[in-house]
Amino acid sequence: MAKDETASHRAVQGASLLILLQVISRAITFIANQLLLRFLTAQLLGVSTQLEVYYLSVIFFARESLRVAVQRQDSPSKKDGQHDEAKATQAVVNLGYLAIGLGIPCAVGFGWLYLHSLSTETLASTPYLVPSLYIYALAAVIELISEPAFVVMQTRLQFSTRATAESVATFLRCTVTLGSAIWGATMAGEVKGQGPNSGLRLGVLPFALGQISYGIGLLAVYTWYGSGLARREGFSLLPRRIASPSATKEKRTTESEFALSYFYRPTLHLALSLMAQSIVKQILTQGDTLMVSILSTPTAQGIYALANNYGGLIARLVFQPIEESSRSYFSKLLASSSSSSSSSTEKDAQSNSNVKQALTSLTSLLKIYTLFSIIILPIAPHAAPLLLTIAAGKQWSTPVAANTLSLYTMYIPLLAINGITEGFVSSVATKSQVHAQSGWMSMFSVVFGVAGFVFLRVLDLGAEGLVYANGINMLCRIVWSGWFITGYFAEKAREAGAVEQKEKGDKMEIGVHDLLPKQWLVPIALVTWQAVKRVPVFLGQISFLRELVGTTAPVGAKEALVQLVGMAVVSLPFVGLVLFSERHFLLQGYRSFTNRSRYA
Repeated sequence: MAKDETASHRAVQGASLLILLQVISRAITFIANQLLLRFLTAQLLGVSTQLEVYYLSVIFFARESLRVAVQRQDSPSKKDGQHDEAKATQAVVNLGYLAIGLGIPCAVGFGWLYLHSLSTETLASTPYLVPSLYIYALAAVIELISEPAFVVMQTRLQFSTRATAESVATFLRCTVTLGSAIWGATMAGEVKGQGPNSGLRLGVLPFALGQISYGIGLLAVYTWYGSGLARREGFSLLPRRIASPSATKEKRTTESEFALSYFYRPTLHLALSLMAQSIVKQILTQGDTLMVSILSTPTAQGIYALANNYGGLIARLVFQPIEESSRSYFSKLLASSSSSSSSSTEKDAQSNSNVKQALTSLTSLLKIYTLFSIIILPIAPHAAPLLLTIAAGKQWSTPVAANTLSLYTMYIPLLAINGITEGFVSSVATKSQVHAQSGWMSMFSVVFGVAGFVFLRVLDLGAEGLVYANGINMLCRIVWSGWFITGYFAEKAREAGAVEQKEKGDKMEIGVHDLLPKQWLVPIALVTWQAVKRVPVFLGQISFLRELVGTTAPVGAKEALVQLVGMAVVSLPFVGLVLFSERHFLLQGYRSFTNRSRYA
């Protein structure tokens, strides 16, 4: 049990460290992007988004299923009762090389598809597009070369190494991207006087150079830390055969466990099972960009990319690190009992305790997300366009961009809840359940495609229609994950014995009432929505503020800042009420966190 508490503490520490890393790296990226926007047109931003989708698709298909499988699978040393840590680590390293083998054909295949999907007009109007694509492909392969060292650090919950690697890589990417963009603009004579009307003379090349710098940074840091660990513990970062030449029986056992004497079979089989799900998941994750590239112009793609970058900032800063850390936490917590060598009674008791701990943690995370949602929904849709004006300037503050960003902020809670629920599913689902999930996600992709066609082509809603389609898709996925989670804990309750649970007063289920805030907060949230919406009108009626607030759209940065301050003042009472109404839950969570930090 102490081992599980340590894993829980390390997962919490890891989440905190990753969140801090994301805040710092995204802050640097955010500042660099604001400067870049001064030199960008919507069309160039749209094309750069397409290249990023290409890059992320190569990375995702090459390594995602392997990463999840490595996190979930017991090591061979634990399974056969040996304590050969070097052998177990070498098995993980060998699996990491499969990502490189998958990445190269993915880079070539996806690159060919992307080039043949481009229109002649886009190729002619975007400088250095084809060379940039080649650089993105090389950047993806370079990043995948660091995968063997990464998976070793990930299995040992070495979040500090990851934080260092991503910090260095992010700094390099921002420096190279911004530096080359400013140099290109300087050479074109656009830094002073003419403005960004013709965009970057280098086209999307600065983004490609920045991305390859990111891959080099990751590879350098992971190789440095991984090499040191390999020397100390006796394994290699290069692929090595794992076979025992000693006893015949032991050799047969080893060979049966390892495919080609390199790859641990249970993990390999699980990765293959997860591959189909990964394909569907990537289509759903990046399907919005794929769809908008088919059904709209590069300019519309740029507007949606802008809304996605700003609207999804919180998701990338906070929710993504929590999702990744919780997935590692749930995987280790709920797999530890099955690998225990203790007696059957002790094993059942430990398993029951771990399931309860997982249920409590999952319920708490979802409750925090619903509290976040009820706070953000009345405020963010009205504040987001003003933040866009301050961050990107008047040239990006068009009604279409403002409305799309406002709508996107209402989509963020769905994005957050889906991330944590699907993370739990991927941590505990069996092979057959993974296949079933892939089937359902395929069905949801069809629903998403139909919704996208209706909103984009029939109703002609543009980027706003894409947000609606994403919302429908995300709701479907949340409902399915909720159904799975309910069934999972119900099955665990039956295994533990329902009668015993009732006698102890315990329960293994997540009730809707456990997740929702107090009911009386809903009408107050609606009142807050209307109050925040009317802040510009109210401030405009005050004579000495009228000039500062602005009465015409789009407003400038100064007027937007004044309106934001007014919205913050109006929103404070509601935020205070939410925190006060859930003070017991928040205090309990804080005490649990501090106790684990103190005694782990």
